[in-house]
Amino acid sequence: MVLGSARRRIRSRKNLEVARQLWPNQLQTMQVEGLKELTDRYSLSVAAGDLQFLNGGWYITHSGLLRIAQRRRCCGIKAVLQERLSDPAANRWIFKATAYRSSGSRGFVGYGDADPSNVSPLVRGAEMRVAETRAVNRALRKAFGIGLCSVEELGWLSAPTETDRKKGRESAPAGQNGSNKGQPRLRDRLCLLIRKHQLDPTLVKRYAAEFCGTAVLRDASRELVESFVQNLAEWAARDREGLLCKLNSYAEKEEIKQ
Repeated sequence: MVLGSARRRIRSRKNLEVARQLWPNQLQTMQVEGLKELTDRYSLSVAAGDLQFLNGGWYITHSGLLRIAQRRRCCGIKAVLQERLSDPAANRWIFKATAYRSSGSRGFVGYGDADPSNVSPLVRGAEMRVAETRAVNRALRKAFGIGLCSVEELGWLSAPTETDRKKGRESAPAGQNGSNKGQPRLRDRLCLLIRKHQLDPTLVKRYAAEFCGTAVLRDASRELVESFVQNLAEWAARDREGLLCKLNSYAEKEEIKQ
C-alpha cells in the first residue's frame, strides 16, 4: 500500500511537470487539483498523450481511453458503420461501437458521427475514421464510467474557425511546402528538428508519410506537414526515447519487407 502511494505521488508529480512544460502559465490551482485526481483515478500520463488541456479544462484522448481499457482487461470493441444513416455523397458517416468489459457482457454502446462541418481541416477527407473513433470513445467512456469528455468528440473544437479558413486561403497548394509570409520553410524546420534531436532522417520521412496519409511526404498538403512538424517537435521535447522507439518501428517494418 505504501509502495502504491509512492508510485501515485511520483506519477502525479511527473504529470504536473510535463503539463506545466506543455501549457506554461495556464494551470491554476483548480486545474492542478483536477490533474492530480485524474492521475490517481485513471493512472493517465500527460507525456504519453493520454490527456489534453483545452480552454481551461482537461480532456481525455483516444489513446488514453485505450490504455484504460487495456489495463482493465476490456474483452473487445466492435464498431459498425450505420449505412442507412450515413451519406457518402456528403461525406457524412455514423458509427455504432460496442465495448465489452467481459466475455459475458452485453456491451456498452456509443455512437459517433463526422462530416466536413465538424472535423478539423487537418483531417478533412478522413471523416469515416473520425466517426469510428468518436463512437469507440463514447462506448469506452460508458463501459468504464469515465465522465471526462474525449478530445476527438469535440466537434465544435474541430470545426474550422474563421482563422482556420483564412489560414487555408493563405496556405500553399498541396504538395508545396515552401515558406508563407516570411515564415521558415517547413522543410527547414523539419531538418532543424532532425539535427537538434539527432533523429534518423529516413525514419522521420516514413513516419511523416504515414502521419499525413500519403505514400511520400512531398504529396502531403502544407497543413498536414505543419501538423506533423509540430507533433514531432512536442514529442521530441517531452519524450525523445519514446519517439526513437516509434521511429525504430519503421526500420523493423522495412526489414520484414526485405
